[in-house]
Amino acid sequence: FSFRKLWAFTGPGFLMSIAYLDPGNIESDLQSGAVAGFKLLWVLMLATIIGLLLQRLAARLGVVTGLHLAEVCNRQYHKVPRIILWLMVELAIIGSDMQEVIGSAIALNLLSMGKIPLWGGVLITIADTFVFLFLDKYGLRKLEAFFGFLITIMAITFGYEYVTVKPDQGSLLKGLFIPYCQNCGTAQLEQAVGIVGAVIMPHNMYLHSALVKSRQVNRANKREVQEANKYFFIESCIALFVSFIINIFVVTVFAEAFFNKTNEDVYAVCANASSPHSSLFPNNNETLEVDIYKGGVVLGCYFGPAALYIWAIGILAAGQSSTMTGTYSGQFVMEGFLNLRWSRFARVLLTRSIAITPTLLVAIFQDVEHLTGMNDFLNVLMSLQLPFALIPVLTFTSLPSVMNDFANGLFWKIGGGCVILLVCCINMYFVVAYVMALNHLALYIGAAILSVVYLSFVAYLV
Repeated sequence: FSFRKLWAFTGPGFLMSIAYLDPGNIESDLQSGAVAGFKLLWVLMLATIIGLLLQRLAARLGVVTGLHLAEVCNRQYHKVPRIILWLMVELAIIGSDMQEVIGSAIALNLLSMGKIPLWGGVLITIADTFVFLFLDKYGLRKLEAFFGFLITIMAITFGYEYVTVKPDQGSLLKGLFIPYCQNCGTAQLEQAVGIVGAVIMPHNMYLHSALVKSRQVNRANKREVQEANKYFFIESCIALFVSFIINIFVVTVFAEAFFNKTNEDVYAVCANASSPHSSLFPNNNETLEVDIYKGGVVLGCYFGPAALYIWAIGILAAGQSSTMTGTYSGQFVMEGFLNLRWSRFARVLLTRSIAITPTLLVAIFQDVEHLTGMNDFLNVLMSLQLPFALIPVLTFTSLPSVMNDFANGLFWKIGGGCVILLVCCINMYFVVAYVMALNHLALYIGAAILSVVYLSFVAYLV
């Protein structure tokens, strides 16, 4: 083992780990803490471990073949399923981009004390395009360093909230290592499913398999390939451990401070603190419901304005970093599936325009409740796209014709198959629960027809 070699291979895993820290994940974390307390921490840990194992497969595919997942799909699938697969992955990338836009807009609104309206924050995120292109000119290693800086900001800001709130360490450890949820109902179960849907991102498989190609590996030398696989896996373990700790900070802060709180409790505290946002919480005894926006507000009411601003800085860092990984994913996916090479500027402009349009309309004509409510819909959308990344990555890493001596053994085939089946079942439950909550017959019929088409395509991939 050599630390110098590990340092040479460090970078792709941290870029990949950003998807575990995007605004959609942060929202899932805080809702999990507020709804279930510390009881679902073991689900977060399990989802992160499953994510790590799946990322390992994606990285191995890139290292061994010298091709990323989209390029392998291009070679292995016929034209029609290949185009459908590309469209599904693009949909996931646009959904992720929308979550980044929403997160950044809310963060800017909080930081400016409401002076920057939500629609203004949405428009400002267009500037991300130019920031990304400016950094991209200086090479991948500089970009990796910038990502490291943004992850550090998230660790410091959410770590500050953790130290301020001082969660109970006994409850934290119990929640992490005892896979049980006492007195849990439908709301807690939906949060558990939401955690898995938010943590494991479909486009991340395509991204990671492409990022590992940035390191020179002599693929004719089996020992070098083994060594690259080893160091990329160690780096992924470190990167996802850091993201896991940051996610724990968010869950435990809201579990300690806001679990079992009512709107009345929060309204009283915000009114005493002379918060301009106290009207967000109706003066009734219903259980408190929080999102990214309300989360910052209640932190400010309970722990002072500094907690609100530091929370907003953390959300802004999460939003800014996830836009860049989305852009990279889109670039690799388009090039791999279609052999279409666009400039990064054109690529960013297209996806950002598609992502901003619906978000901007909601921000102008609706309130922050509807804007943050879009995150729930987008998490469902991500969940639906998961099989279109997980099935190909397990299939191709199991084929000796693709992976040669590095093809998955029986353990990985069975284990990977079970994991993918579990994740897909969990996400189907999430989608069914979401559709049932809409409570409209026409939507039920539409969802049923789409489900048949969707499951048929998944069966084809299997």
